Amino acid sequence: MLELLARRALTEDTARPEAVARLHRRGGRTARENVAALVDPGSLVEYGRFVTAAQTDRRSDDDLLDRTVADGIVGGLATIDGHACAVLSYDYLVMAGTQGMRGHAKTDRLLDVVARLGLPTVFFAAGGGGRPGDTDIPLASALDVPTFAAWARLSGRVPRVAVVDDNCFAGNAVVAGTADLVVATSRASLGMGGPAMIAGGGLGDVEAADVGPIDVMTANGVVDVVAEDDEAPRVARELIGYFLGRRDDWTAGDQSVLRDVVPAGERRAYDPLPVLETVFDEDTVLPLRPTFAPELVTALARLEGRTVGVLANDSRHVAGAITADAGDKAARFLQLCDAYGFPVVSFVDTPGMMVGPEAERTAMVRHCARLLVAGASLQVPMIGVVLRRAYGLGAQAMLGGSLHEPLMTVTWPGAHLGAMGLEGAVRLSMRKELEAIADEEERERKVRELTALAQAHASALNVARHGEIDDVVDPAETRDLLARLVEAADRDGRLVGSGRTVDTW
Repeated sequence: MLELLARRALTEDTARPEAVARLHRRGGRTARENVAALVDPGSLVEYGRFVTAAQTDRRSDDDLLDRTVADGIVGGLATIDGHACAVLSYDYLVMAGTQGMRGHAKTDRLLDVVARLGLPTVFFAAGGGGRPGDTDIPLASALDVPTFAAWARLSGRVPRVAVVDDNCFAGNAVVAGTADLVVATSRASLGMGGPAMIAGGGLGDVEAADVGPIDVMTANGVVDVVAEDDEAPRVARELIGYFLGRRDDWTAGDQSVLRDVVPAGERRAYDPLPVLETVFDEDTVLPLRPTFAPELVTALARLEGRTVGVLANDSRHVAGAITADAGDKAARFLQLCDAYGFPVVSFVDTPGMMVGPEAERTAMVRHCARLLVAGASLQVPMIGVVLRRAYGLGAQAMLGGSLHEPLMTVTWPGAHLGAMGLEGAVRLSMRKELEAIADEEERERKVRELTALAQAHASALNVARHGEIDDVVDPAETRDLLARLVEAADRDGRLVGSGRTVDTW
């Protein structure tokens, strides 16, 4: 018993105070500190605590026990807000969080348990990649490692959040990249190879912080949520919480403010987040990848305690048009919602798809087709709310492919819907008639006259009269309508995830 207690003590942070202090001075947290900050107090059931690195040919027993604690990965089962989950954390104090063969075996053991029990999982992924110095396990290629496939195979089956709070390269970056959602801090740097691999490939000397800094990884969509250095476990806890069922402690704001939040003029830009933050439960709207394709907001939120997925066009960026990146962003988000059973609410205010030679160089046809395919493939319900403009294929893509694809499609009173922007449609369809008017002022007066007629035809009430949408609603009624629709869809717990793989793009 004394030996057990002594060996257990060696695995705690208190056994290496100097190393812990150095990490703290850099702004980091230990693996055990991260785990403790994430899970409910006292809930961790740890696996493989006494494992050490497979390096007996290189190190003494004392050195292995002191310096290769748990072979650089802490993991086990625990609870978050009383819900069963799993947690793993590479230990940056053990050979820079690199992945050893016994550490891989321990990870594989835990991932098998995760798959068997269907446990939501948080993985603190920072570390330097594969470790070449293990000597006890004969290897030729070091490629026969099931960890990455086992982790990726859980996509769509169990919710997985990766947290990156330091350098995260090679195999560690694969763990982050194949998760459903990635939280990272300002200290994070991610890359498929670290400085040593870059130099070894003849690509020059690069500082670790410059490989994949956080501003790059947010702009390109690798990272979903950025957290302050000491807030990453709390943010991960909040994020995984969306997958842990309905909450009862919700409140809602004054819905009447929605009547004045959207400008009437189609060319006036506005921030859609106040709309979302008013419609959904207070303090529950969490945007994902906000600086990647900012013209299209993707967010998790709660509606009377239920988790929902949210799409919204942002007119402050390219007027809310759908770009290639926006198509990818939204399509992948729809897959996430579908896999885990989240109804989708789509707030539409778009002039359509981005067009022109520059746009087409970004493979618009292929990328935006993804959004249409993802929408048409949804098994969870979508609800469409047209706030102001719903034009062209972009509007259709925001609504699953057509106005009647959603469970219900409603508009706010000032909305207009059409095959393209109304003034542009007038200039295109009436081009010969307009060219016949010699006087420029008279020509533009005619454009305004015809555009006004087109606006009347495209108005929400006229579209509703033709039965192309389901209702025109007072903006203040939006929340209640959405809640009733989701309640109907989820009667008797019918809302379940598809379990289909969530792509990483």
